[in-house]
Amino acid sequence: MSTPSSPGDLPPEDLRAFELRAVGEDALLLTADSPGRVAALYAELLARRAELPAITEIVPAARTVLLDGLADRAGLARLLAGWRLPDRPPADGPLVELPTVYDGADLAEAAALWGVSPEAAVRIHSAPEYRVAFCGFAPGFAYLTGLPEGRHLPRRATPRPAVPAGSVAVAGPYTGVYPRPSPGGWQLLGRTATPLWDETRQPPALLAPGTRVRFTPTRG
Repeated sequence: MSTPSSPGDLPPEDLRAFELRAVGEDALLLTADSPGRVAALYAELLARRAELPAITEIVPAARTVLLDGLADRAGLARLLAGWRLPDRPPADGPLVELPTVYDGADLAEAAALWGVSPEAAVRIHSAPEYRVAFCGFAPGFAYLTGLPEGRHLPRRATPRPAVPAGSVAVAGPYTGVYPRPSPGGWQLLGRTATPLWDETRQPPALLAPGTRVRFTPTRG
């Protein structure tokens, strides 16, 4: 199931500009043309969740939002077609501070790409308040937005076969923290000892969509 989509002919806040597609037996996938549109849609879905038919999960990604466990998928599609997204900022989530030792293997290279010293690179990265846009890749891994556009970094040409748990890294517009050892091609700026994933904790993931994050420079 998919609704026709003509973004060029519709107001940018019109929900009809989102592509709606049935997924599996009881899910609906909404696709947007930018991460900003996804963030606006996700915030509106949370704010108006009481108006929606019964639903178990709302899961944002880079360009999509998945609505899962729907009791009435067709009814929800009709409801969303009439929505208009107001120009409202996303609600503030909880703030998590991550003490970070900025001694990453790629800090000097990142500083060179930014045209600054490593000390200035630390200040650049730790200055913003980040926000979790979505989660994925591995349990507990969150994609954080907030890095200024002029400070985006390319992925490494050759990924590392193993990145240590707790590594604070940047790729493109996103900052992330590796919750466990894994391969990875992001630029490593530092490390934090704060566990991002703990199965004995409820919920196990420290960071969820909407959570605000600050990286606090500290000594190792």
